[in-house]
Amino acid sequence: MIESLPSGEYVVEFDLFTDSDPAALAQRLGALPLPPYVRRPADAADEERYQTVYAKKENCSAVAAPTAGLHFTPEILKQLQSDGHQIHDLTLSVGLGTFRPIETEKVEDHPMHSEEYFLPSGTKSVLRKTSQKRLAVGTTCVRAIEHYLGTKDSDLSSPTQAEAQLFIRPPYTFLGTDHLLTNFHLPGSTLLCLVAAFLTPGKPDGLERLKTIYAEAISKDYRFFSYGDAMLIL
Repeated sequence: MIESLPSGEYVVEFDLFTDSDPAALAQRLGALPLPPYVRRPADAADEERYQTVYAKKENCSAVAAPTAGLHFTPEILKQLQSDGHQIHDLTLSVGLGTFRPIETEKVEDHPMHSEEYFLPSGTKSVLRKTSQKRLAVGTTCVRAIEHYLGTKDSDLSSPTQAEAQLFIRPPYTFLGTDHLLTNFHLPGSTLLCLVAAFLTPGKPDGLERLKTIYAEAISKDYRFFSYGDAMLIL
């Protein structure tokens, strides 16, 4: 171990004798990292369930699945495309910070984590030029979209790889996300702040509306967190 970071992460150097890279070592010796609130070891079923059907296995860079995408099946995606909906990809490296609760007295003092994302040129063109309504699948997807649109990157002929360190909270005016599909999130999380902002864009009262929605979800026994239900905000 080379360094221990304030974020709780570690910088580690590997001496690899039989594996080509750390990812290969992790595949050989490691276990699927389920969220900390799933209080059991991962099993063989999780290898399939805790992964989106559109994930690219060669891009193993996230510490958690973008769980809003777990609700899709190949059949649903095919039906959406048959109905005329376009689907555009972006690659996300969900980080450990997604599980980090807000521990500061003031929300704005929370040190926001960064997450790497990759946007193909086709996706960039849609985000920059289209007048169609855009649905983001997951809060991390929203952060990537909003971070990209907040940059001066106007080159639509090549892909973009960058890091989003964007804390979205009320009042926030969204640049390119019209609708959101998202799961129900952990108390005290930055993801709740993002959803609250999305409920009332540009206004400060989103959290009260979010509490009302969550109260109804609790009363009707909705399932929360990664393997839970989703909410669609239109």
